[in-house]
Amino acid sequence: MTFEPNESLPQEEVDERVDEAIEANEVVLFMKGTEIMPQCGYSDRALTLLKQYREDVEVVDTLESLDEFRAALERHSDRETIPQTFVDGEFVGGSDILKQLDERGDLEPKLTA
Repeated sequence: MTFEPNESLPQEEVDERVDEAIEANEVVLFMKGTEIMPQCGYSDRALTLLKQYREDVEVVDTLESLDEFRAALERHSDRETIPQTFVDGEFVGGSDILKQLDERGDLEPKLTA
């Protein structure tokens, strides 16, 4: 079974969703899939790393309009890769950076400050 993303949302609407999610949440993860059903290994790893320290992680499923989410996120992080994590409005990184922060013992303090 192949999943084809639905790219039907206008760019302005996605831009607004991204801006609001970053501004309104202490920790937000833009990922492929949902908290219950991550749709890629990197998204699943990022969510698992975050959830070990924070239960209140806002998750935004980017598959609804993947290309538009990539463009909107690039405005905030200079990267179009997904997943992306923001803490207190600041871009932290994707699953690889989260893993590195965790291995150094820096992820928990960043998420709980």
